Amino acid sequence: MNLVENLEYNTERSQLIIPEYGRHFQKMVDYAVSIADREERNKVAQSIISVMGNLQPHLRDVPDFQHKLWDQLFIMSDFKLDVDSPFPITSKELLQARPEPLEYPQNFPKYRFYGNNIKQMIDVAIKWEKGDKRDGLEYAIANHMKKCYLNWNKDTVDDKAIFKHLFELSDGQIDLASDGENLTDSGQFLKQRVTKTSRPSSSNKKGGRSNNRGKKRY
Repeated sequence: MNLVENLEYNTERSQLIIPEYGRHFQKMVDYAVSIADREERNKVAQSIISVMGNLQPHLRDVPDFQHKLWDQLFIMSDFKLDVDSPFPITSKELLQARPEPLEYPQNFPKYRFYGNNIKQMIDVAIKWEKGDKRDGLEYAIANHMKKCYLNWNKDTVDDKAIFKHLFELSDGQIDLASDGENLTDSGQFLKQRVTKTSRPSSSNKKGGRSNNRGKKRY
């Protein structure tokens, strides 16, 4: 008798629901589903959960570890396993339900280079009473906007452009152009940026000597 003809190929087998556990584990779950006696079925399910826990000892400290194992057991049985679970059984419909789409957090996508926090800061400044405290915050916001602009756009920017954007983002409630304010010079921001990017690396410390150890010399 040719034993090759009796070989079982993966293409002829059913698809594994959770491949990480392997084929033999899936057969154990299928066997538990086929047991007619409920008491015996519960015992087999408990044994399967114990083996699943032994296969993943690194997850024992994870919160709701046992709940996760029971969820995986029901998923592997295609929710056909009828046993007494110590945890609420997650329905197939709930598992396959699509999550609600996340809203994009950008409030003003026209000026993304300023970041979303700038709009929140502007909204806070608008609520403050007019005075020195609010004037200082508005000036700080405008300076930060100028810094962000220089980081992502070009090397120079006119203060009038920043004032215009701030006026637009604040719905016309912050107008620094009419106050004749002058922001920090662009060169100061660019100088800080160059200083950060030109710091010596750790390999060039101690007199700037590079580490040539291990290199071939001719």
